[in-house]
Amino acid sequence: MWTADQLREQLRDLDGRGYRAYRALGPIYAFDGFHLRVDHVQGDPYADPTRLSALVAPADARLPPDALASRTARVAAADYLNRRLLEELTTRSRDRGSGRSGELSILRPGQEILHRTSLFVHEDGSIEARFRAGLPARGRTVLGKEAAILLCDELPDAIRAGLLADRSTDPLLRHVQAAEDAQALRAQLPAHGLVAFVADGSILPRRSGVDDRPLEGAGIVPFVSPDSLRVTLSTPHSGAITGMGVREGITLFAGGGFHGKSTLLRAIERGIYDHIPGDGRERVVSRGDVLKVRAEGGRSVAGTDISSFIDNLPGGEDTVRFTSANASGSTSQAAAIAEGLEVGCRCLLMDEDTSASNLLVRDARMQALVAAGDEPITPFIDHVAELRRRGISVLLVIGGAGDYFDVADTVIVMRRYQPRDATAEAKRIAAELPSRRTEASVRWREPRPRVPIPASIDPARGNREVEVRVYGTHRMTFGTQEVDLAAVEQLVEGAQAAAIGRTLAWARGRFLDGARTLSSATELIMKALEEGGLDRIDERRSGEYAAFRGLELAAVLNRLRGLRTL
Repeated sequence: MWTADQLREQLRDLDGRGYRAYRALGPIYAFDGFHLRVDHVQGDPYADPTRLSALVAPADARLPPDALASRTARVAAADYLNRRLLEELTTRSRDRGSGRSGELSILRPGQEILHRTSLFVHEDGSIEARFRAGLPARGRTVLGKEAAILLCDELPDAIRAGLLADRSTDPLLRHVQAAEDAQALRAQLPAHGLVAFVADGSILPRRSGVDDRPLEGAGIVPFVSPDSLRVTLSTPHSGAITGMGVREGITLFAGGGFHGKSTLLRAIERGIYDHIPGDGRERVVSRGDVLKVRAEGGRSVAGTDISSFIDNLPGGEDTVRFTSANASGSTSQAAAIAEGLEVGCRCLLMDEDTSASNLLVRDARMQALVAAGDEPITPFIDHVAELRRRGISVLLVIGGAGDYFDVADTVIVMRRYQPRDATAEAKRIAAELPSRRTEASVRWREPRPRVPIPASIDPARGNREVEVRVYGTHRMTFGTQEVDLAAVEQLVEGAQAAAIGRTLAWARGRFLDGARTLSSATELIMKALEEGGLDRIDERRSGEYAAFRGLELAAVLNRLRGLRTL
């Protein structure tokens, strides 16, 4: 093992040489308070920066016992330290030459507390941080003196300030406690017959569509539950918490435009994650099996059974094994529903604004105009009662389809971001103003299980066996394929999409073997990652991945345009 002083001399000796001379670095250097490991040296100043790791022993980390007490605590502590190190690296990152010279970075978290491979807090109290540094160069000539300042002065200062500095443990423990409280709330949902819980005092509006931080200002309205829907749950750190319980069954969120119904649904869809203190949604939690689905015209579909919704197409197309390179709004949403149920979704979230109207409902007048025999679509409204009997809940934002009053268990009206239990009123209106539509006679059929064909899941590009790149949460390249992820709305970080892409490449032939169904393969993949961690999916030591659910794994797989199934 080399010392920090030896690294400084080594870098100075490289000054003026060709850029590939940096490859002589490593593998480990001992600094005061941590070891610096060189995981991979970039081959060019314009390439992805060099991957480095800082390894901190328990005695130097000095983490409080409460931050190590459980996996939830360790993930939350790692999330907090990741954010602290990001701040310190960002303040020291600056241009030091050509390309990305002088750049210091680590995975940037969003508002959610996630397990990420960028920073680990291990059970023994040690810390491992994985980050990147752009090694300085002018053109492709090493700037050794600048590199010595970067790696021997600036970077160690950032690591010590972010991970080792004498600090109050209060912010760290608040982070841990927020996660543990959220986990406790989420664990109580099934026993109370709930799919979600929205605590009184929560702040749901966000700053913008591209800024997920809480909206601020004098006009912000904290959430207050209707008395009839209020429940009390317990937490280990905050005691009893009151809020609105969203019950199993069929729940409608109604109200005028811009009054907060979609905002409420979005908070619930993100309730599958724990949130950082100050987010406003720390105590908004949902069951782990809720899935947001929407229309997605133009997507590909590979052998999905949508026959419960769409059948008897004029051209005789098979909807039990529906395949399309350019699905319509209605067929794409029908496919998303079937695909979600296929891999374990037990609660569907939908918003009328992003749904195919002809899939949601066909009113009495349209039924009178177009005979049932001429309409291949059986709308969702005709299936919700059967889905409820099968234990599938539905949360639906509705603004124009009052026919759903007939099938709803709970109707919540939002007015100026405040909820009101309008169930009795909606049922009275439904009785006084009957819709006169007739329910279709077609019954629900369980989606046919599918078996993905491994050869169709091809991550290769050129001479690379695996080429996966992500562009935020909305787009991925998988091998030679462009994958549109915009409709996979419960992905919250690009690092999740990157992890899913690598997981699909890793699982091809192992679990996605041409014999297992998509459902069983997904279950086995997630179990393997739970036991072995995300490091299993990449032979490199990468800090670029974040945890995800099996529902999103399947959703991305289903959007590969090359996918074929049996």
